[in-house]
Amino acid sequence: MPHSKKLIQKKRKLKKKYIQLIEEAYNLRQTEPALSDIAEFEATLVLNKINKLKFIIVDTELQLI
Repeated sequence: MPHSKKLIQKKRKLKKKYIQLIEEAYNLRQTEPALSDIAEFEATLVLNKINKLKFIIVDTELQLI
């Protein structure tokens, strides 16, 4: 059980980072388009990690049943 809690905490941390990067990209869109694109790309990478964790967390919960 502690392993799944760590995964959930990591997922929450990644979600916060994702939201921060998306907000940063939005705020930079008008003034610095290149930096906005970089922030969006980083947000996409973080979102991919979140999606992988979703899959792992569901798989881990099924094994506990």
